Amino acid sequence: MDQILSNIKIQVNPKIFVKDPETSALGKRIIEQSILLIDEIGFDDFTFKKLGEKIGSNESSIYRYFENKHKLLVYLSSWYWSWMEYRLVFATSNYSNTWEKLKKAITVVTEKRLFNLLELDKKDVSQIFFYAIFSGLVSLSLPLGIQAIVNFIQSGRVSASWIVLVILVVIGVALVGILALMQLRITENLQQKIFVRSSFEFASRLPRIEFKELYGHYPPELANRFFDTLTIQKGTSKLLVDFSAAILQIVFGIILLSLYHPSFIIFGLSLLALLYIIFRYSYNKGIETSLKTSKNKYKIASWLQEIARNNFSFRNELNYDYALEKNNSILKDYLYCRENHFSVIKRQFSHLILFKVVITASLLIIGGYLVLSQEMNIGQFVAAEIIILLVISSVEKIILGLETFYDVLTAVEKIGQVTDMELEEEYPVERKSCYTNISLETENVNFQFPDTNFGILNNISLKINPGEKILIDGENGSGKTTLIRVLSGLLHPTSGNFFINDDTFRKIDIKQYRSRIGSIIQGETPFEGTILENITFNDKNISTEDLKWALDAVQLTAFVKTLPKGLDTKIFPEGKELSSSNAQKILLARSIIHKPNILFYEEPTDRMDTNVANEIIDFITSEKNKWTVIVSSQNPHWLTKCTREITMQKEHVKYIQQKQTE
Repeated sequence: MDQILSNIKIQVNPKIFVKDPETSALGKRIIEQSILLIDEIGFDDFTFKKLGEKIGSNESSIYRYFENKHKLLVYLSSWYWSWMEYRLVFATSNYSNTWEKLKKAITVVTEKRLFNLLELDKKDVSQIFFYAIFSGLVSLSLPLGIQAIVNFIQSGRVSASWIVLVILVVIGVALVGILALMQLRITENLQQKIFVRSSFEFASRLPRIEFKELYGHYPPELANRFFDTLTIQKGTSKLLVDFSAAILQIVFGIILLSLYHPSFIIFGLSLLALLYIIFRYSYNKGIETSLKTSKNKYKIASWLQEIARNNFSFRNELNYDYALEKNNSILKDYLYCRENHFSVIKRQFSHLILFKVVITASLLIIGGYLVLSQEMNIGQFVAAEIIILLVISSVEKIILGLETFYDVLTAVEKIGQVTDMELEEEYPVERKSCYTNISLETENVNFQFPDTNFGILNNISLKINPGEKILIDGENGSGKTTLIRVLSGLLHPTSGNFFINDDTFRKIDIKQYRSRIGSIIQGETPFEGTILENITFNDKNISTEDLKWALDAVQLTAFVKTLPKGLDTKIFPEGKELSSSNAQKILLARSIIHKPNILFYEEPTDRMDTNVANEIIDFITSEKNKWTVIVSSQNPHWLTKCTREITMQKEHVKYIQQKQTE
């Protein structure tokens, strides 16, 4: 088995690192020590210089493996999720029943994800448990103090010892409160770390998720999963503080009770048996119903998002009722799943109530009998009852906290569905002159969308030379848009070859390739931010002259001058409150600001006035601009300016018809 495990190779996206750390002893030491150092001092204070001191090497040696500490963090995260994928396949491979396989997968993924989430902050978690142990010991020492005080009172005499005990009990209460405050500080730090990690995880992954993974998903809805981070924040804090304190109080309480009289050992065993039964027979059902409830919760959020996005359409009285009807339909499913989940919680709490009744009655009878038979005194009886109440209260806290436990596991799973998505495959290669003078060629390229039985592109072969101005036209559904997206690297061919400067596309550094192209795809809109941010993405390398050149080229200068804040004017999401033509001009300015080698356009001027559109087309296709242009548009002016027209026809076998314009 050790030999098998030693041969396992966890694949990580090669683009994340400069040199694979698994290929050398130094690289492996960098990974091992970086995990320990991040755990010790936190990611904010972590630097390559400190890591170099830790591994006994200079800082530059680490840069041979990773460009920066963020890439290192992404590597650690990617390695973890790849390992989780392997574990999931390994754990479920022997299950033939689909339902059993799903239940096993849920158990493996949710439990391990939560454990590994806490593993990142094990120092903080350890401190929380340390304070919980100390607090539990102090809390359970209070009944002993009360027992002694009762004995003093029962004897009818006041002494210095009685006063000292009262003071010690009061100090104990204050100390428990101080320890709880210290736990709150640690859990607040933990919540902040969880939020920061989750936000970076989403921000780094969403732009790089493989197209086939996104197919069938609505990306904004996937981004909504981020809000489960709040559930993890609050839930994890509650679980660590309340569960740790409750479990320790139960353990210490049972031990302390057993010292009073052996009869109380039965109470401890009964308590442990109850907790085991509750977890054994309702845990899986609780997770299953919680996941279904969460799924319907996101369906409701998605539908409300659709109503908000299309609010003008739903203002119509004829459409308004449909919005409510569909909302009602989804809510029915949600409430059904919620009721099923609540029935699990209710059953668990019902067991607790029955247990409390039986145990309370039994212990009162046993305690009373022991006092009457003089095997216990009144002080011990009172102290034992206080301990029993504390233990039962702790059990109740655990049972009630199970709902939070289910919510946290479900939230981790929902976020995991996004972080598990495969990222684009990138190959680090040396920079070549091809990125300053680019030619493209396809050879028998085919493309088929996932879960479909027919191809969108069939045996497409063409060559595009630098500086060409090409119009791609054809009927709707003929594959124009798909071809442009394949050429721009947004989609990968299902089969066939795509070459850039005679180099196979799969070996091209796609990051560098995309840095040399500009594009506008259908549905693309400005994002929330200033006009300047939408055009430049705060790239400090863009000069004022280049910015003015781009604004003049797309005829946006006059509009910007009319705005009180100019380029610093805020834009609403999707370019709301902008005219559609100005929104397109911002996208056009963005596409040319870096003076790319190739421009890929899908209907870039269809929302503009004819005269303005034609003038912009004249600029884009001007001989002064040496870039290659590949455009799909219904505007006939493109045809008069392009050097080549590629006509696509949708038939059972698609083909490209090319003709040279005069």
